[in-house]
Amino acid sequence: MTMNRELKLYNSLTREKEIFEPLHPGYIGMYVCGPTVYNDVHLGNCRTFMSFDIIFRYLKYIGYKVRYVRNITDVGHLLDDGEDRILKGAKADKLEPMEVVQKYSNGFHDMMRLFNVLEPSIEPRASGHIIEQIEMVQAILDNGYGYIKNGSVYFDTLKFAKEKGVYGQLSGRVVEELIAESRDNLKNQDEKNHPADFALWMKAAPEHILRWNSPWSVGFPGWHLECSAMSTKYLGETFDIHGGGNDLKFPHHENEVAQNVSACGHAPARYWLHSNMLLLNGKKMSKSDGNTVSPTELIEGASVHMSKAYSPAVIRFFMLQTHYRSTLDLTDEGLQAGEKGYRRLMEGMKALEGLTPSADARPGALDQELNELVEQAFQEMDDDFNTPKALARLFDLVTRINSLAGGHLPLAEVSGDTIERLKQFFRDFVFDVLGLKDDSQAGDTGTAIIDGLMELIVDMRKDARDRKDWAASDKIRDSLKEIGVQLKDSKEGTSWVIE
Repeated sequence: MTMNRELKLYNSLTREKEIFEPLHPGYIGMYVCGPTVYNDVHLGNCRTFMSFDIIFRYLKYIGYKVRYVRNITDVGHLLDDGEDRILKGAKADKLEPMEVVQKYSNGFHDMMRLFNVLEPSIEPRASGHIIEQIEMVQAILDNGYGYIKNGSVYFDTLKFAKEKGVYGQLSGRVVEELIAESRDNLKNQDEKNHPADFALWMKAAPEHILRWNSPWSVGFPGWHLECSAMSTKYLGETFDIHGGGNDLKFPHHENEVAQNVSACGHAPARYWLHSNMLLLNGKKMSKSDGNTVSPTELIEGASVHMSKAYSPAVIRFFMLQTHYRSTLDLTDEGLQAGEKGYRRLMEGMKALEGLTPSADARPGALDQELNELVEQAFQEMDDDFNTPKALARLFDLVTRINSLAGGHLPLAEVSGDTIERLKQFFRDFVFDVLGLKDDSQAGDTGTAIIDGLMELIVDMRKDARDRKDWAASDKIRDSLKEIGVQLKDSKEGTSWVIE
């Protein structure tokens, strides 16, 4: 695949789609905020990382060299009540803080592999970049946008907003609203000049285990600082794409912009992409309300909200059916429909692999239509990575492939080159771009058994037809149809699909 496509990206800074032009032709730098590893990764996180995995995969597929940086927050950041997340996890699990970090980092990586999320190019840890963070704090101080109080360093938000005029541009709210809604309620709030100011460096309390030496105190960096420092180190002062969940837009990403402008003189990223929220049965997930489900519960069928277990491939497919910028509602009915769609796609690919070009092919309008649908799938992905619309084009193709396999469309109207292009396109697009797996070939014993049973049933029906036992043949066909399995007879044999 050569890089000859024109991409349109939705930019949160301008709140409109723009023609994407990378800083360096053929090369893209992308930074995505990773997990804070103090407990198990939740499904909302999984959706975010799957979304940017698709973006990473597609950019590489169309020919770009991509440096994808996704960090691990292992220093911890403070909750609204001032408690450190890593220390909270350490107390709950009765472990050392870095044991907590290792435990949940391993769990995060296991979950990403389960959902077939590619590893990033670089995965830096906040604890490994304390020097870079200290240097950035000093640069902010030198440029007059920070101040020191009792060994802690705070960002002067009002001064920055007044002099630079860009604070609030990313989140789309005026400074007064941002100040009123600031949720960066750290300890030592009374030290700050203004409630909207946020910590760049915090002096550690005696009980705080994670601490480092700095010019100001023995302490630890503020949460927002790590991403500014690490993105600058690995992607430069200006790079192409910065991504994360929509909940990070304010204050985290807004404060990242402020830090980079103050330290480097300009914003870090040219395009800001945000994935939207994952709901459960139309409501925000909440442990206190019991309205929650973990990835493990969903896969093992252990959730009270779901009627059955769903494979990682089905869950990934389900999430692809909604655009990454749109809210996604996780429901049992939606997953069941997604499972049917996923099975139909896999069966369509099997039917395609069974197609052989006609010896007397006379390519016509159908041949052109198939090639146009392939191109339309790429066009949908070029338009802000629109996976639901791209999937719609794939299912348009599956409908025609099944009709070709069943003899309802003339195979002679499709050239051998088009059939081979379709086969390569489906392999590339479904597996390499969308990151789906055929779970019947990935150790899914249940699916493998179903495939084997269906082969046996098809063979039994063929034996009945060979004996001219039409009653038995029809009974097998009709009984399968009643449970949603359709048999399709053609010159090449009998295939089956789940309706």
